[in-house]
Parts: sequence; structure tokens; C-alpha cells
Amino acid sequence: MLRNLASKGGRHYGAEQCVALSDLGAATSLDCRARDISGRSVVIFVDDQLSAALALIELDGAARRMVICPPDLDQSHLTQIIADTEADAIVVGRDQLLSANFPELPVIRCGLPLAPRVAKVSETFSTEWALLTSGTCGPPKIVAHNLDSLSGAFRGDATRAPKATWATFYDIRRYGGLQIFLRAVIGGCSLVLSHPKESASDHLQRLAAQGVTHLTGTPSHWRRALMSKEVRSFRPSYVRMSGEIADQSLLYMMRQEFPHAKMVHAYASTEAGVAFEVHDGREGFPIDITENGGDVEVRVIDGEIRIRSGRTATRYLGPAATALRGDDGFVATRDMVERRGERWYFVGRRDGVINVGGLKVHPEEVEALINRHENVQASLVKGRANPITGKIVVAEIILKSQNGGEQVAAIKEEILAMCRDGLPSHKVPATVRVVETLEMSAGGKLVRRNA
Repeated sequence: MLRNLASKGGRHYGAEQCVALSDLGAATSLDCRARDISGRSVVIFVDDQLSAALALIELDGAARRMVICPPDLDQSHLTQIIADTEADAIVVGRDQLLSANFPELPVIRCGLPLAPRVAKVSETFSTEWALLTSGTCGPPKIVAHNLDSLSGAFRGDATRAPKATWATFYDIRRYGGLQIFLRAVIGGCSLVLSHPKESASDHLQRLAAQGVTHLTGTPSHWRRALMSKEVRSFRPSYVRMSGEIADQSLLYMMRQEFPHAKMVHAYASTEAGVAFEVHDGREGFPIDITENGGDVEVRVIDGEIRIRSGRTATRYLGPAATALRGDDGFVATRDMVERRGERWYFVGRRDGVINVGGLKVHPEEVEALINRHENVQASLVKGRANPITGKIVVAEIILKSQNGGEQVAAIKEEILAMCRDGLPSHKVPATVRVVETLEMSAGGKLVRRNA
């Protein structure tokens, strides 16, 4: 169980506190008796990330199910989540207040300082790990995993790898961050946790001070980090990105900034698990990934990636849950690709298409082209209502450096010229607007709100 693995060492660092995981053998972060958690389905809704990490370690093997709630979860969804997961306990922070009462559930407090453990917890359950999807189109779906499916991509390697100090821009209560949390715990490594109120500069300084060697995040996380001069304050030996398309401009900037680091672009999702990694520094992925068998099968059907492996989730939870896999055992990811030569290239999400007069536009495809301009740090493409075509394409960009009005006008015209040369006319942005920031979701992805 996870507590036994954690006893090998490593420390977890929050923004203000840290804890040695080996202390969990004789101490606990949970304010409860052993029977309050044994065999229960437990909702973990903890405000502090470090406390949540300790709860995950302590509950694995003791609880029948852990329901891992991200910190920004709309509390109005809690009642349904509790019902769908048959929850009979809820874990919250030491001083955390809930907006609603759940009198039928024992409320277990969690956090630091650790208290002496008065009784041994019986670890007899193969705990189910329930994760929540983003829920951008309504209530989140609840996806069931187990520890083997969550750690299948790295478990053997993690136990043999030399000690590292991990960090992630993700929150560990989302799939991408949870992967790094488990890599650190299983490998006996230390982990530096992010904080939602911490600026990018302050966070990067803290990573440098803690000697971080392995750092992960979404492409949007990395673009924001590269805008800060503090990114030069540390030199990790391993950089990893996942969760969004990594276009060639970002991969080039990452290689320029971290010339000696191992650079990995991983493809994964909450439902499909970790499918594959790309190590060659090029956007997209080789076609042989979809032609090989093995433990993970990747197929492209009608332009959509589909995955079948032991790393995929087992099911959705809840009485109204739909099937997670198709009849053939594959998970449909809704991520679209197209083949060019001997490589597959990501073009966007099936449900993220902008409809311009009946013609489809994947915003990520347009962003990848815009990001090639030497003065563009990041871009966001979205649809805007139009009385004739229904939607038109518009773009927002962040520039790498401050420029005067005439220079900005010239850069915008150069971008539009690149788009006209490289894209069909319906994909060319009608406008290009320079902004200081682009909105990111709590999960580290660009927020695409069509106007």
C-alpha cells in the first residue's frame, strides 16, 4: 500500500510547511479513529494540497474508495458526488468550512502537525481511486482507477531510478499532478507542491531553492514559466509536458532554455491513462506508435485517438454513468490527429471545433501556426459570433517583448500574412489582438470561451 512505499523516504514541501513521509509510520494527519475510515468510501475535499497528499497516502489500503476532489470544485456538486460514490465519510482541512452540511457523514479533519498514531490502521482493501473530470460542460464525471492503473506507466522504473526531487505545476488532485505525486512516493523521492496564490516567479524561485531536478506541467504552464526571468534560476535534468498539444515553437523554446535536460511530451487523459511518450523533441508522434501492439494499444479511427490498455480507468461511477470503453475495449479520447508522412499530428479536440459557415476549424491548428512567429510567446484562438457565417475566427497573442504601436501593427500584419499563406481562408483570423495574459483553467489549460 502507499504508506508502506512512502516509508522509503522523501519529503513533501508545501509553500510554507514540509513533512517527511517516513513519519507517517508512527504519526497521522487524520483526526479520526481507525474504524472511521476502514472500508469506507471517503470523499477527500481538502483545501490544502499538502494535507491532501498525506490523506491519499494514509487512506490507500484502509478505505474501500477514495474520491479525490480538486480544490476548485463547485460545492453545489458535492451532494451528487457523495450519492454517486456511495460515500460514507468526508475528509476536509483542519480549519476548513463547508458551504453545506452533510449530517449523515462523519467529517474527518486532516492536516499538520502530525499527531501520534494510537492504533494501527488495517490495510486490507484494494482501494478504488475515483477522480473527477473538469466538468466544463456541467457536473464532473467520476472516473474510477486503481493504484496499478495509475502507476502502470512508471512503477517498475520509479523503484529503480536514482533519487530525484520532483515538482509539478499541476495540482495533485488532477490526473496529471496525481501521476507525479505517485512517481515521487513510489520512487521514494521528494516532491515540491504548487500553491494557487503563488506567482509564477515566486514558485520558480522556490523550485530552485529546493533543488528540483524533475519538473512537469501543461504546455500553457511552460509558456507562462518561460516568460519569467526566474526560469533561469534552476536547471532541471528532466522536463515533461502533457495535457495540451505541444507545438514545435514551444518545443524549440524549451530546448533553448533547457539544452541539457531530458524533454518528454506525454499523451494521457483521466479516462485513457498514460498512453505514450515522445522523446525526439518534435511535435506530434511517429506512426509506429499506432502500429505496435504490446501493453498499450493506440489506434486512430476516423481521425480520433483511441486507447486500450491496463492503464485505462475501469468505469464511470454513478447510476447514470455511461460506458467508458467501447465494445472493443478501446477508450475514445476525442483528440483528433491527421497523418503527414510518417508522423501523426494533433489538430485539436472533437468538441472544440469552431464552425465557420459549415466549415470546421480546430483552434489549436491555427495557434500552432501563429506561435511560429518569432515575436509570439503564446496565442489563443477562439470563435466569435457572426451574423453571416455563424462564427469567425479571432486570435489573441502575447508578445515576447514590449513593442511600440507601429511595431505591434507590423507584427499583427505579419501573423495574418503567415495565416493566409498557410491556412485555408476560413481558418484565417479576422482579428489579432495583443494581450498581456491568457486565461488558464485551474488544470493549466487555455480557457476557450467563444464570444
